[in-house]
Amino acid sequence: MSTPERRVRTLFDEAAIARRNDELAQEILAAGPEDLLVVAVLKGSFMFAADLLRSLHRVGLAPQVEFVHLSSYRTGTVSSGQVEILRDVQSEVRGRDVLLVDDILESGRTVVFAKDLLMARGARRVLTAVLLEKPGKRAVTIDADFVGFVCPDVFVVGYGMDAAHAFRQLPFVGVVDYGDGGPDLFDA
Repeated sequence: MSTPERRVRTLFDEAAIARRNDELAQEILAAGPEDLLVVAVLKGSFMFAADLLRSLHRVGLAPQVEFVHLSSYRTGTVSSGQVEILRDVQSEVRGRDVLLVDDILESGRTVVFAKDLLMARGARRVLTAVLLEKPGKRAVTIDADFVGFVCPDVFVVGYGMDAAHAFRQLPFVGVVDYGDGGPDLFDA
């Protein structure tokens, strides 16, 4: 049995992402963060976080950087509903402004879990920045402070996001098309 051909159709291209990162950096600067610690949620946000950090540098911010590895997906494409800490933040957050950076705000469980965790550890303020937001998918009540793009209800890959560990390396956000004659994923 052969595997269907997989190609990825572009949803948000490199240029649009770069422009939006620069705009987000200006928005974050305007929020007046103090003693800023950026906490990137691994693994999906690593490309977004790196590019956003460079944009933050260009607007004059010099945050410290940390990582937290949380998972509610494992190898599936649907959230399990349970968030696990796979790697915790090592830096002190007490009294600091924290910018939590994630790839996508969908159910909201991961972002709420991380935000609550950082607030419980004494962060002065936790702001959230997400590359993509799927507003119709919330399981919990949360709105991101900074949103790159509103995303249609499709499973996205690229720019750090994966499908069972594939496609992370793509420099754009796209949708996998398996070429099987199924429904157009952009009509979802």
